[in-house]
Amino acid sequence: MIYFIGAGPGAEDLITIRGAKILSEADVIIYAGSLVNFDLVKKYAKPQAKIYDSSKMNLKQISEIMIEAQNKNLNLARLHTGDPSIYGAISEQIKILRENNINFEIIPGVSSFCSVAASLKISYTIPEISQNILISRLSGRTINPENVKAEIYFLSSGNIKELCEKLINSGHSQNEKIALVYKSSWPDEKIFYTKINELEKIANENNIKNHALIILGKCLEEFETRSKLYDENFSTGFREAVKTRPR
Repeated sequence: MIYFIGAGPGAEDLITIRGAKILSEADVIIYAGSLVNFDLVKKYAKPQAKIYDSSKMNLKQISEIMIEAQNKNLNLARLHTGDPSIYGAISEQIKILRENNINFEIIPGVSSFCSVAASLKISYTIPEISQNILISRLSGRTINPENVKAEIYFLSSGNIKELCEKLINSGHSQNEKIALVYKSSWPDEKIFYTKINELEKIANENNIKNHALIILGKCLEEFETRSKLYDENFSTGFREAVKTRPR
């Protein structure tokens, strides 16, 4: 099994209990050395575990180790900073695993935007004052397209009809893919993929009125695009680009 694990924002004890357990049992560990606190790796890794720093590797090298671990029936922990879903460059890794029929699991982690709020001793959401959070970044070698985003709606499953009307009125197609996730990570978790114009029906048929998040956007689709982070043709502060051989 391949496990993508959120290491948390930095402190050794802000990794989840599940993440720490899997990390301590892993035969192979690939950690994001540019951001993950190596003290965390040292604390939890078993002595015989093989450890690789992905900041010095490209996607091809990372995927080869994953496939090798699968072929040898080893458990591999792929340790990302914060939570893997936010700027973790996991999409292209997941695509390779699926192409090779390799099972994987994602263990969520505490994102740094959560730890920053804790450090500042503030709440991002304040009744009647602040109810929306925008997570973004400046464009660099990875282009940041305007008006293309993942949308996540909390506390809205009790009035899905109104939400869908607002989505369509704001420019979304009624046929756009949307996900309804009930009790994420609970034993009775349920996941539904549907279209905006069918979401209310799905929720009613399954009696979902609360404890659910609604997600839509390009993040639900599959793409061939890749992050520059592990692109072998790009240099980083930790590794050089692979040189093109002269013909």
